[in-house]
Amino acid sequence: MMERNIFMENTPENKELSKTEKNQRCITVGVLAQVDAGKTTFSEQLLFHGGAIRSPGRVDRQDTVMDGNEIEKQRGITIFTDQAYFTYEGVRYDLLDTPGHVDFGPEAERALGAMDCGVLLLDASSAVSARAVTLFKLLRRWKKPVFFFLNKMDLEGASIAAAMESIRNRLTKDVIFLDSKHPFSFEGEAGEVLAERDEELLEQYLEGGIDPQKGRKVLSGLLANGELTAAMAGSALKGEGIEEFLHVLGQLVQTDYNPDAPFGAFAYKVRRTREQRLVYLKMLSGRLKPRDTVTFPREGGEPVQEKIHQIYQVMGSRLVPCAQARAGELVAVSGLQEAVCQTVLGQAEEKFEVPQMVPALEAQVLAADGTDHHHLFEILKILEDEEPQLQAESRKMADGTIQICVQVMGTIQLEVLKEMMSSRFGVSVEFAPPRVLYRETIAKPVMGYGHYEPLRHYAEACLLLEPGERGSGITFESRCHVDVLAANYQSLIRTHVFERVHRGILTGSPLTDVKVVLMDGRSHLKHTEGGDFRQAVYRAIRQGLEKADNVLLEPWYEVEVSAPAEAAGRIMAELSKRFAQLSPMEQYGDQAVIRGRGPVACLMDFPRELASMTRGEGTLSMGNAGYFPCHNPEEVIREIGYDKEGDPEYTSASVFCSHGAGFTVPWHEVERYIHSSLRIDPEE
Repeated sequence: MMERNIFMENTPENKELSKTEKNQRCITVGVLAQVDAGKTTFSEQLLFHGGAIRSPGRVDRQDTVMDGNEIEKQRGITIFTDQAYFTYEGVRYDLLDTPGHVDFGPEAERALGAMDCGVLLLDASSAVSARAVTLFKLLRRWKKPVFFFLNKMDLEGASIAAAMESIRNRLTKDVIFLDSKHPFSFEGEAGEVLAERDEELLEQYLEGGIDPQKGRKVLSGLLANGELTAAMAGSALKGEGIEEFLHVLGQLVQTDYNPDAPFGAFAYKVRRTREQRLVYLKMLSGRLKPRDTVTFPREGGEPVQEKIHQIYQVMGSRLVPCAQARAGELVAVSGLQEAVCQTVLGQAEEKFEVPQMVPALEAQVLAADGTDHHHLFEILKILEDEEPQLQAESRKMADGTIQICVQVMGTIQLEVLKEMMSSRFGVSVEFAPPRVLYRETIAKPVMGYGHYEPLRHYAEACLLLEPGERGSGITFESRCHVDVLAANYQSLIRTHVFERVHRGILTGSPLTDVKVVLMDGRSHLKHTEGGDFRQAVYRAIRQGLEKADNVLLEPWYEVEVSAPAEAAGRIMAELSKRFAQLSPMEQYGDQAVIRGRGPVACLMDFPRELASMTRGEGTLSMGNAGYFPCHNPEEVIREIGYDKEGDPEYTSASVFCSHGAGFTVPWHEVERYIHSSLRIDPEE
């Protein structure tokens, strides 16, 4: 069904680029929105007006280019980030259509790094949702120019004025509305917005009018710097406002990719077909051809060199072989076996943000058809290659049984995972009821000391553990001079800090929001090997945690409820009972909007309760709000029952050598034995 939509003549295989194409400007546009905002319909209209398809597909007809996966068609939602390309007014556009459902938020977040700008679709007939707030924050965090498209203007109740007021109240006051008919006239309110931000434009505005060309240039710079956002309106379903929006996009988005520079790219997605593993690349500089050899770093080892087999332009689920890729484009390549999501290739220098959309739940995978657990784990690892947040883990339990667990955002993701394992691998699975994923951090700085010195080995690490910003994960810094510890050993220590998940001592949950600072270290001229520092670092972190003021963290949801006003009191009381923190209620006619946030553990079954309280008339939006101190830590610690002494992989003891033999020193005595003279009181 999808094939009939594509202009086959626009996608010739293995054709060399024309002179015009070689100099063509490239823009990658990402489309983001909550569920049912019309995102895929909007993407189809962009492709249609860009001449890539003969007619725009529709979700209800299951003939869209973007949502080509069978599971997406059946569910009527975007699950995977799909892409396509087209040309409009001489500009090459790569289009990313991202999932709107919160359960597939990590997929959308990974695509942000590949975007040159983000289009946040908003329903002009309703207020800005909690999900839209989350997506806007992500775009801002990644420093992407933001365009709002006020969609569904054909619906009764749709209002540009109301939508703009909602944007200013919930997202940003730094927004300019551009009229579709005269986007760069800069009269009235639009002129005021620009004049407030540029002295020369202010003079022009006061003297009678802003010069369109100068105003467009200033606006482009303000968008690129994140000082302003732009909004336009239309109807994706009816194709209204689409061409005007594309014209404005091409005029305002700044890109500066150099195809003549050395090759550089990064991987933002991995997919597998029956025949091959595909790595999706954002070309940052230079060119890439089949049979080229690319280099990228391997954590803790020598750089990897792999050869590109084939390069594809991607049009939905269709792969079009091409002769080369150039800076600015999105392509899929075969031949890379070790590159994973966020691998930086060639001479690119790309910094990635710590993911904000992280799983809040963990579920045990149960083979419903007797599949061997080794085979089951292998399949999950293949899926983890595509969705890194799954974090599939095989655990040997105390009774000798094997338990396989995955991390997920929500129950919808579990349903999709079950369907994927059945359709792709022929394996039938069920999932145990999901449980909350906790994290641990520290409240105050603390020193940790680790020493590893069995016979013919030697390494010592002195690490300061400091509380990090919420959501920062694990970070590293060295304050140790290279005259004290060689740079190559310091680099090894950094690698070992990041190479595995460090577990806290309260519940064995992953450590987060901690800055690890190398203060001192010792090596031996003959006996030190790389693996020795791995042991010293692991033990130093654990020894510090033994002395630390440890804090148990739990995931929270952002919550937004829209319901009949007469039910608002009961809803707020129910949310408060579940330890939610609520903002003042807002009322629009006979509808009440209640916003707040609360613990995932207390809100998992709230959707069912809301449906009962409102007789199905209430709507609910829940999204990831991050991790906060646990509301009932003693109860959780008691229930999990983690035995920190019975976890040999996470020992806090150190190993010293005496008379040719190694001996173990418990954590509380390590500081009496360490060879470093460094003693720091973190409180000072």
